[in-house]
Amino acid sequence: MTTDQPPEPAPEASAEAPAPGGVHRARRAFRRWRRTRPFWAAVWTGLGGFVIFFLPMAPLGKILQVGIGGIAGMAGGVLLMAMALLILLLPGQRHTAGVIAVIAGVASFPLSNLGGLFVGMFLSVLGGSMAFAWLPEKPAKRRFPRRATPTAVGSGSA
Repeated sequence: MTTDQPPEPAPEASAEAPAPGGVHRARRAFRRWRRTRPFWAAVWTGLGGFVIFFLPMAPLGKILQVGIGGIAGMAGGVLLMAMALLILLLPGQRHTAGVIAVIAGVASFPLSNLGGLFVGMFLSVLGGSMAFAWLPEKPAKRRFPRRATPTAVGSGSA
């Protein structure tokens, strides 16, 4: 008879452990993609459009009483959410979309419940301004200056 202990089973992979590098790789990829476009400008513009769109939403009887104000609020909100998508997906068109977002945000003040009780108007103007002002990241500068090109011997002035 031997007194050896039976071998311990190999530790199994925990279900809680993330896949090696999968989540982190996805986060890095999203971060790289996000930094190539005016991401936060699109978020604020879309959120402002969402507030302006859904604030006048009410039962049909209330919308009929509100009249054109409810319809204008919904149209302005849809326009702002469309501009947010345009800012996010086509960063080259950010100037046009930013100006339209600012104009629609300011126009929502008289057209739609004080611009979504000022919140939607503020977010839309903020996002549109951020989109207009956003610049793509510049490439890193070279560490070492370029060498001066040598001039031909004897071609200089005396």
